[in-house]
Amino acid sequence: MNILIVGGGGREHALAWKMAQSHHCDNLFIAPGNPGTASIGTNVAIEVNDFVGLKNCALENAIDLIVVGPEDPLVNGIFDYFSKDEATAHINVIGPSAEAAQLEGSKAFSKHFMQRHGIPTAAYAEFTHANYEEGVEYIKAHALPIVLKADGLAAGKGVIIAFTHQEALASFEEMIQNKQFGEASSKVVIEQFLEGIEVSVFALTDGQSYQIIGHAKDYKRIGEGDTGLNTGGMGCVSPVPFMDKNFMQKVEARIIKPTIQGIQSENLVYKGFVFFGLMNCEGEPYVIEYNCRLGDPETEVILPRLQTDLVSLLAAADNGTLQDVNIEYQTAAFATVMAVSGGYPGNYQKDFTIQGLSESANVPGVIVFQAGTGFKDNAIVTKGGRVLTATAQGNTLKEAVEIAQNALSNIQFEGMYFRRDIGYEFES
Repeated sequence: MNILIVGGGGREHALAWKMAQSHHCDNLFIAPGNPGTASIGTNVAIEVNDFVGLKNCALENAIDLIVVGPEDPLVNGIFDYFSKDEATAHINVIGPSAEAAQLEGSKAFSKHFMQRHGIPTAAYAEFTHANYEEGVEYIKAHALPIVLKADGLAAGKGVIIAFTHQEALASFEEMIQNKQFGEASSKVVIEQFLEGIEVSVFALTDGQSYQIIGHAKDYKRIGEGDTGLNTGGMGCVSPVPFMDKNFMQKVEARIIKPTIQGIQSENLVYKGFVFFGLMNCEGEPYVIEYNCRLGDPETEVILPRLQTDLVSLLAAADNGTLQDVNIEYQTAAFATVMAVSGGYPGNYQKDFTIQGLSESANVPGVIVFQAGTGFKDNAIVTKGGRVLTATAQGNTLKEAVEIAQNALSNIQFEGMYFRRDIGYEFES
């Protein structure tokens, strides 16, 4: 079949790498893609929210399957756009409807959903400009730390963990009164802080049945020892040692099954990935957030670990046979380490030439996935904050991390930085 991947980051490079391995994949297109995806399929210069352009591309190239990487087009209704057009209704689009994508697109929507279906999550309240003063009093009376979340999509920057009431009040004012995140923070969800270890579980659903396709632990902070500012993710490991059979049974029984049953009972059209952002609180799982797509850089470890043919899985989600698929994993441990631009997650410069990519790609057991890269003067250059990842497999997580770090030591670009302690708590 002919496949179109929508997106241009490390997640989409990993998707392209995995899907190209399938004997079901005839021709692979990535919109807009990056230099890494260009070595696997055909990049097409169409932005992710250009639905008309994507439709024309799909029709011109007889696309059978569309896999949507980032959240914006999902929340903006790409599934609905293709499914309601007679010319494209036959195409299998992997992603939820715009209504179902509100599980990610609106923190308040997802909280109400979890409350309706008895899914464990942090206690919360929501406020807008209309009841702003109530929010102020709520914050003053709330235990510390306290979590403030912009209701809408804020490019991963809309969550504040405040350790003083003064900090919380200042953030609350900045979000609502000063429109820090534009329309995304016109409503703010204020949550109880959950103490524990943050992890992620990934499932594929057709809206009725589901399959768990992986789990991972992401490292968000820029600095070693989990210090400094939050980022989009500095690295990942999988499998996570404490996410054993007992813990995963709790996750499935208390969170995944009720979520899929809730989607079905509320008649939400959902054919795609569900990212369960969880907090492990002394062995008990709680939902922090839903995402309606695969995560980044989690995709870069869960797909190499997944042995099952991904294209077959996605076809099964479309034809009603998802529950019959056997999911198999590699026995090895996997780690991915992210190399970022100097200054990230703050201001950073672009267009620095990247050297050593081919040398790193030739390291046994290593895959280099490109994220914020581009072409300039026949060279691959930096174009984003998170530039690329080295994903490696090993007999242990420690070994996998060391191999990934060694691969990154072959790569150079001005200001390059990566954390050297990914997986540090699992070194023994």
